[in-house]
Amino acid sequence: WPVMFLGLVAIAFLVSGWRPAAITAVMLGTIGLTGEWATSMGTLAQVLVATVMTVGFGVALGVWAAESRIVDRILRPINDVLQTLPQLVYIIPFIYLMPVSQVPGIVASVLYAVPVVIRLVASGLREVSPDTVEAAGAFGATRRQVLLKVKIPLARDAIMLGVNQGIIMVLAVVVIAGLVGSGGLGYDVAQGLQRNAFGLGVVASVAILALGIALDRTTRGRARARRERAL
Repeated sequence: WPVMFLGLVAIAFLVSGWRPAAITAVMLGTIGLTGEWATSMGTLAQVLVATVMTVGFGVALGVWAAESRIVDRILRPINDVLQTLPQLVYIIPFIYLMPVSQVPGIVASVLYAVPVVIRLVASGLREVSPDTVEAAGAFGATRRQVLLKVKIPLARDAIMLGVNQGIIMVLAVVVIAGLVGSGGLGYDVAQGLQRNAFGLGVVASVAILALGIALDRTTRGRARARRERAL
């Protein structure tokens, strides 16, 4: 685990700077002290897989919704419905449709987190100043160039916020999925409740908290570091 520890801290440093890296180091050290390192890494692997899918779908659909009113009108009610459903509602159907594994939790977490990413990305792109967009068009920029070189760079903070919120929501569902057989830290929490093992439940909960803080600080630190460089 020391190699994984150093690797994750190095990634946090490269992505967000030394402050988030220091917080990540403390949180990972806390996980190591709880004895839940291997289980936490299993949960982290599920979170990373689901996050890649969430960000991929969320950013693509968010950009599409911002650029097309028709797509926005189609996605808006779908997002409203998905965001009003409780987390367990996403998981239960996939448990019956798929074998007991990490897959139901990953699929459910993607469905739960994607609407937030779509909304934040689309909102960030719409908030780009029309004058800036008009000026880019006046200088001969195509619609694609305006999107890639003007809108997306100016909306980067909103996009990073969407990524941050997506990761936290993915973690929440992945942990809940562990309660129903997907393994990971959620499974340890469930075992602590079922066996009346208070210590196991507390240790797993502390590991979940530490993992969430590490992920949150790393992704939020990216946007903060970019703003500091801009100043």
